[in-house]
Amino acid sequence: MKVLSIISLSLIVLISCGQSGRKEINKQTHKPELISPQENLTDTLFNFEKYEPGIAPKNWTQYYTGRGESTEWKILQEDGNSALTQVSNDHPNFHFNVIIHNSLVAKNVDLQVKLKGLSGEMDQGGGFVWRFIDANNYYVVRANPLEDNVVMYKVKNGKRTDLPVIGKGRSYGVDVKPLGSGWNTLRLVAQNDIFTVFLNNEEIFKVKDKTFTSAGKLGLWTKADAVTAFDDFKIVIK
Repeated sequence: MKVLSIISLSLIVLISCGQSGRKEINKQTHKPELISPQENLTDTLFNFEKYEPGIAPKNWTQYYTGRGESTEWKILQEDGNSALTQVSNDHPNFHFNVIIHNSLVAKNVDLQVKLKGLSGEMDQGGGFVWRFIDANNYYVVRANPLEDNVVMYKVKNGKRTDLPVIGKGRSYGVDVKPLGSGWNTLRLVAQNDIFTVFLNNEEIFKVKDKTFTSAGKLGLWTKADAVTAFDDFKIVIK
């Protein structure tokens, strides 16, 4: 009986060890699921080619701030490429169209996008949203072909306020060379409370602000009746 007991105990130990080993192998070889083949949670390029045309991209949510009643973002063709386009053009002047990626959250980022103003009588162009808390609280910087300027704002409790430029004060951003009707490249580097803005590979101003100090979501923005296409949206989370 003692021999049988020893053999049984040995078998139990061996089986237990084998099961433990299999669990550890599974744990070690498990790979986290990425959002999609073209996306990465720290260094991401959205060229929008793999999204279904004619509708808003999956894993993005549309919001709006202000007086309008809706916003409408779609994947459309522009100059032979797929672009994320804000197409609604019947909103009042105090209306902000926003689209946010659901899975990307960060405090410090390097954002870059190509944008093309397609139409708009009250407003044109657009830009980035970052540290997005909700539809009424976030930062935004935008380039406007109608005004030929670039301005950074905070939207706090639904109120938009332009932020003073380092070395210039409340100058309402900076004037730039004519943006025209083609593509322009806007870039933002957000590092703690310092925000650096580039247009067409040239640094144009810096802002210092501490309104929103925590991580938030990221996305794109237009105003009022601006119909704007965005392409090659690059996100680097620091």
